[in-house]
Amino acid sequence: MLLTSRRLRAALLATAAATMLASAPPAPEPLGIGDPLFPHLGNPGYDVLSYDIAFVYGGSNTKPLDAITKIDARTTTRLERINLDFTNGTVKRAEVNGADATFTTVGEDLVLTPAQPVDAGRKLSITVTHTSDPSGPKGAGGWVRTTDGLAMANQADAGHRVFPCNDHPADKAAFTFRVTAPSTLTAVANGLLESRTASGSNTTWLYRTSHPMATELAQVSIGTSTVVGRAGPHGLPLRDVVPTADRALLEPWLKRTPGHIEWMESKVGRYPFETYGVLVASAATGFELETQTLSLFERSLFTRSERERWYVDSIMVHELAHQWFGDSVTPRAWADLWLNEGHATWYEAVYAEEHDKKSLEERMRLAYTRSDGWRASGGPPAAPKPAKGGQQLGLFRPIVYDGSALVLYALRQEIGAGAFDRLERAWVSRYRDANAGTADFVRLASQTAGRDLSAFFRGWLYAAKTPRMSGHADWRSDSPTATADRTAKAAQPEAAR
Repeated sequence: MLLTSRRLRAALLATAAATMLASAPPAPEPLGIGDPLFPHLGNPGYDVLSYDIAFVYGGSNTKPLDAITKIDARTTTRLERINLDFTNGTVKRAEVNGADATFTTVGEDLVLTPAQPVDAGRKLSITVTHTSDPSGPKGAGGWVRTTDGLAMANQADAGHRVFPCNDHPADKAAFTFRVTAPSTLTAVANGLLESRTASGSNTTWLYRTSHPMATELAQVSIGTSTVVGRAGPHGLPLRDVVPTADRALLEPWLKRTPGHIEWMESKVGRYPFETYGVLVASAATGFELETQTLSLFERSLFTRSERERWYVDSIMVHELAHQWFGDSVTPRAWADLWLNEGHATWYEAVYAEEHDKKSLEERMRLAYTRSDGWRASGGPPAAPKPAKGGQQLGLFRPIVYDGSALVLYALRQEIGAGAFDRLERAWVSRYRDANAGTADFVRLASQTAGRDLSAFFRGWLYAAKTPRMSGHADWRSDSPTATADRTAKAAQPEAAR
């Protein structure tokens, strides 16, 4: 059959349009790396090497900050589009490898389309000009508004509420922060201060990390603060950031940090970073947080008279212990959270026993009593139930704290104190500055003990019921209902994360 020229032209145009449609990339969509607890966190196709983030703070903690985020990465697959995690800000411009890129937002992803696809194994340089809004939903994380400025609390999934990023701990990177603020204020961030430059009524502070860091551990503090410096073990530079008016009030607590570090080093080896310090925020967060090299604490932890000295001491040690367990050795997936919180709780409890005669065995016996109930409500330590939507802090349940420290107590009972101590030192040494998960810990524990511990860990980390405790045949765990009732009545006013 012959077609007229008009009909032929129309048919050719239709065929061309169909071909173009078939070859076009799918519509932009939010992506993730498949973490069961946070399925849309992280993005496939690239590995971030470094972030360089500039914030301009105008003096009001209710108004968006102007910001520029630069990301250097390397592609692991050919990318026609590049997804970043980002929300709570307005994107003004985006560039990929020096050329303008189009962009759109889908869910909590910022999706960039570069001028040319980027092949696998190539350099990926991204620049996003945006705002960063501190007035997001209360309790959602990200910026924390203090009485005098801002601080950050990005755990577990809120780094992308502050800056565009690959917001999953599996992708650690180097960080540089450039913070411009009125010269009457002090800006502090992770790492070491490299420069401070005044220009007119503003000052720009430049901080850089010496070790890779997960996005959830980023910290920037801006406010009427004083930075208190002192020397730690081996000349380690310590800097505490406190409200200026509270400098003298807080000194009795601040001066305890060198001793805390010495004690932790006696347990697991050399402190893993370039500096450490305590950031005291005038804000009601309900938790403390192990942001890398600068742990975040509520002011009320140190100033409320009902807080006993041993309790405050042990919480300070908890956040310090995280610098080894969680910050230096970072989980591969959020289900590995028990390795972070279990270890921090363990050293918190051991410190309280050694310095304040608070029995570790009694604490673990109580945890054993409640363990079945914690497992029923929150899942076993290495297979936690997801938090409810919009309530990500619900992941931080008793099972990941004392319930996971109980696993370490059981392990020490199983392999002996000597092997346990060797394992702890080997863990933070072998995986320093890296990611490691539950399978890695099980494998290293088996190597250290000289026998396969898979069955032991299977019961303690994944079973619905708590296994029998070696050496304590008389220990019993209450019913889940009894534990739930008791937990509701004795809810802790704050938590150490």
